[in-house]
Amino acid sequence: MKILHINSYYSCSSFYKNLYDKQKDNGLDIDVYVPVPEAYNTENLNLGEYTVISKNHGKYERLIFHIKHRKIYNDIVKTYDISKFSLLHAHSLFSNGYIAYKLKKEYNIPYIVAVRSTDVNLFFKYMIGLRKLGIEIMKEADKAIFLSKTYRAFVIEKYIPSKLKKEIFNKSEIIPNGVDDFWLENKGIPKTLNEQKEINILTVGDISKRKNQLTTIKAAKLLQKKGYKVKYTVVGKIKSKKIYQRIKHEPYVQYTPYTPKEKLLDIYRKNDIFIMPSLTETFGLVYAEAMSQGLPVIYTRGQGFDGQFKEGEVGYSVNSSDIHEIVKKIISIIENYSEISKRCVKLVDKFNWNEITNNYNEIYKDILSRKGISIN
Repeated sequence: MKILHINSYYSCSSFYKNLYDKQKDNGLDIDVYVPVPEAYNTENLNLGEYTVISKNHGKYERLIFHIKHRKIYNDIVKTYDISKFSLLHAHSLFSNGYIAYKLKKEYNIPYIVAVRSTDVNLFFKYMIGLRKLGIEIMKEADKAIFLSKTYRAFVIEKYIPSKLKKEIFNKSEIIPNGVDDFWLENKGIPKTLNEQKEINILTVGDISKRKNQLTTIKAAKLLQKKGYKVKYTVVGKIKSKKIYQRIKHEPYVQYTPYTPKEKLLDIYRKNDIFIMPSLTETFGLVYAEAMSQGLPVIYTRGQGFDGQFKEGEVGYSVNSSDIHEIVKKIISIIENYSEISKRCVKLVDKFNWNEITNNYNEIYKDILSRKGISIN
């Protein structure tokens, strides 16, 4: 069984290396193809010896879907002997899935495809002319991978034609992203609140409109009006100087620049609740990191982390713009804090890469066995 991963996001999302390394450790024969623009700086990237980073399209060509992907397709067939691969694993529906779809048409190789936040919140939502193509890519795939049941339900209900809804649902699988082994090897202990009226809340993520720190600040102010003493810690790179300027003068806000995981571990442990009501979020590994240290989490309804657990089990989903709901859910966590914290530490093992790797391997084997393709 020889697998070709097609992953244009790998150059900026290094967490995928956990999956690829574990697949290699399990004896799986893989190659990883990463198409990037010609001007992309690849100097300090360490993506594994199994990876080819290919500069094959211009900076502005990426804005024209078919020109960009024609170049990527021509490049991938020059880079590899495609006929040697048993299965293709495309890590997004439109960009990477289109390449897998074209390769299947030419070489009759089965593929699985992941549906990412970019597919939902950019391609399906705004690129109406490409919707039919996205549906066709999903239809031709042997499996469609969603990060959560919520994401799957949204995509199928909103974008898939009625005659295909059942087919797409039946070929779909729910597989979340995994958390780095570091967090599972350094699990915290369940937490308690020393004083219910004093609460330390935390966000770990870029200072940006998408991560929505300003809404969290409004929620913190409302909590203060209700008699709570709130400290809000924000950790991350400054992507929006305008937003940073608005948060840095708040007396109860502490900003910390992006920090290594060893220092971040201590920051998690010093806080009580993790809150990140992002406007959009593919998954949000920081929720799982926070859980590993016993922090209940508040996340956006309808985005990648929503649906991983029952409401109230490890925290709550919220409308990302509703500060009153956010405050209500924070208070609900406070009222049942110890039990929720215990469940966070216990249930974070769901995001173990070993388990996720095994799930993918079983999917690969099942597809190939049904098609009569050797898995040895």
